[in-house]
Amino acid sequence: MKIILASQSPRRKKLLEQLGLQFEVIPSSVNENNDEPDPVKLVESLAFQKANDVSKSNPESLIIGSDTVVVYKNKILGKPENKNEASIMLNELSGKQHFVYTGVALIKTDHQSSIANSLNFSETTIVHFSKLDQSEIDSYINTGSPMDKAGSYGIQDDWGAVFVKQIEGDFYNVVGLPINRLYFELKKFFPEVINSISLNN
Repeated sequence: MKIILASQSPRRKKLLEQLGLQFEVIPSSVNENNDEPDPVKLVESLAFQKANDVSKSNPESLIIGSDTVVVYKNKILGKPENKNEASIMLNELSGKQHFVYTGVALIKTDHQSSIANSLNFSETTIVHFSKLDQSEIDSYINTGSPMDKAGSYGIQDDWGAVFVKQIEGDFYNVVGLPINRLYFELKKFFPEVINSISLNN
């Protein structure tokens, strides 16, 4: 069975590689803009839409879709559209706690690319930021790194990690894929995928 990651995120790709999975990347064409106010419903819906989009042309495959958002004071912070928006987001998060939600969808297709089985779930992590100076925010934005990340920062391999004082929950959920939950959901519902893992790769 072919395994497909329906995301162009290099961070999600790296996390799946850490699991030892053999897979290919086929990004979905789903528009991430959505008016759903509930972050759990939003990330689970978008994850499913992404996986479903890719599933239609990939028979006998397991497609993994995912979506991540940052929420501060019940406001969903997606990827910034420009530097000014990134600055506003980072100033809002400065010295405060916020929530990171990541939704995951697993879709298994039959030989006609129809959905044979599917699973949807999400994880939540609480992130505490230190107080940031505007100069620190500006310097970070000028690297360009915040522009492709929900909430305008990255916690992994990124200077944005300096901003994070504490987390409560799965670190990798903030990166973009809760690999602990993913592994055990695969083990339970798609054991053939786990049985194919080679830790020597």
